[in-house]
Amino acid sequence: MNLVKELRAVVRGEVDDSEETLVRCSRDWSLFQVTPKAVVFPKDEQDIESLVSFASANRVSLTCRSGGSDMTGGPLSDSIVLDMQKYFRGIQEIGKDFAVVQPGVWYRDFEKETLKHNLILPSYPASRDLCTIGGIVANNSGGEKSLAYGKTDKYVQELRVVLADGKVHTIRPLSKEEFEVKKKEDGFEGDMYRKVFALVEEHREVIRNAKPKVSKNSSGYALWDVWDGNTFDLTKLFVGSQGSLGIITQARLHLVPPEKYSALLVMFVHDTSLLSRIIEKIGPKKPESFECYDDRALKLALRFLGDFLRILKLSNVLSLAWRFLPEFKMFLFGGLPKLVLLAEFTGDSFLGAQRKAREAAQGLAGIPISWRVTKNEEEEEKYFAIRRASFQLLHEHPQGKTAAAFIDDIIVKPEDLPRFLSRLQSLLEPYEDDIIYTIAGHIGDANFHIIPLIDLKNPEAKMIIIELMERVHHLVFEFGGSMSAEHNDGLLRTPFVSEMYGEKVYELFLKVKDIFDPLRIFNPGKKVEGDIKFAFHHIAP
Repeated sequence: MNLVKELRAVVRGEVDDSEETLVRCSRDWSLFQVTPKAVVFPKDEQDIESLVSFASANRVSLTCRSGGSDMTGGPLSDSIVLDMQKYFRGIQEIGKDFAVVQPGVWYRDFEKETLKHNLILPSYPASRDLCTIGGIVANNSGGEKSLAYGKTDKYVQELRVVLADGKVHTIRPLSKEEFEVKKKEDGFEGDMYRKVFALVEEHREVIRNAKPKVSKNSSGYALWDVWDGNTFDLTKLFVGSQGSLGIITQARLHLVPPEKYSALLVMFVHDTSLLSRIIEKIGPKKPESFECYDDRALKLALRFLGDFLRILKLSNVLSLAWRFLPEFKMFLFGGLPKLVLLAEFTGDSFLGAQRKAREAAQGLAGIPISWRVTKNEEEEEKYFAIRRASFQLLHEHPQGKTAAAFIDDIIVKPEDLPRFLSRLQSLLEPYEDDIIYTIAGHIGDANFHIIPLIDLKNPEAKMIIIELMERVHHLVFEFGGSMSAEHNDGLLRTPFVSEMYGEKVYELFLKVKDIFDPLRIFNPGKKVEGDIKFAFHHIAP
């Protein structure tokens, strides 16, 4: 069939199969390049309903895309890509503590508007300037504020979703009474509720035990959060599903007022065996964020000082040296620390935030580390700049290598950190001739982002990636952690979902897919039924 011609007859929005558009939509921030057959820019919900009916009738698939900043290949497809960025960009309402918004809205634009009402969505990721609301919901994103505020699933109050029947449905938490009424409905939606309820009831114990024992997780389908005996909430399945169960057209999100002032407690750690003691002392003090970066990130900032100055917006080395004078003294007499930890405390005044940071520091008495509390916003920014800039510096100075996100989002329990990090370093060391990497992340959650640079022209590169992925994932699973705290499964990690959860739970995930998408038209190969051969055949040149 002439796919483009038939699609144009179905939608009022545009259909594009030009080389430029296909190439743009063949990439995200992952390792992969997958070229779609066509890209559709749906104009409204009616277009999406028509596309779902068309896909069901013609056995083609639909994969949604907005910002394209996904790190797992989530929005990549060799069939039809729906670009939501053009028309689904409405901020429809901002209320007292909520907003109603479409998936194609850039988070940076969304936050500008919500801040006018003294509100934010606190689950924004580090890519806040590059991602959209649709991606944040589809991945169940989190970031530096998640320690205090939780992830996106906590803030989704309602979704409008086009399901496999080709109709728009409203998905929201239902009380026990509302749920009993919903189960009696005829049609696709009533059937969906009955089947999901039967699934979670029949396998209640298995599902409860399957929930990863860590603070954040974006792998698999969150069946454990659907039914607590009082509330039945299918938003918990859709948030983080990467568009594999239906197409989200609108979200109602809970918002919170941001704290206006912050101060950092900066800790310089030379002995990583102390980490669990530090976290044990700092955690109860309730920092709003608790971040870290390693000595490689520090060395990177020093090695590429000119570019780091540009990121910091400083004009010369002297100004940088002056700003870092206390740290230079520490480094001069004690050497570079293995890790720098940043605990951010907030309040309604700067002195109040600073007081919280100092009180937290007092709890570190007896632990052999150096620390300081920042005196102003400029000091805070210099530390956060290294945390946020390390990947950018790696990316800009590849030395013939490519940034390859494949062990970029691992998480374990904080109490396991010393043993885990020691084992992790032992796994990475044999590959140091082949990869360059830094370790940074959310130390309060024991969630680490490791994005190596690797020479993809090396004929052994794919073997190294697969081998290292398997070894790191096995280590994470051994510690009862998750291979994805925030970034999700996508092409990259879906082939490992069954190993993470075990075959029994994976079979339940397959049943979820059967209930919502029996014809496999919604973003196939993501979350379940991943194909590692397909993924690694499509590593970008």
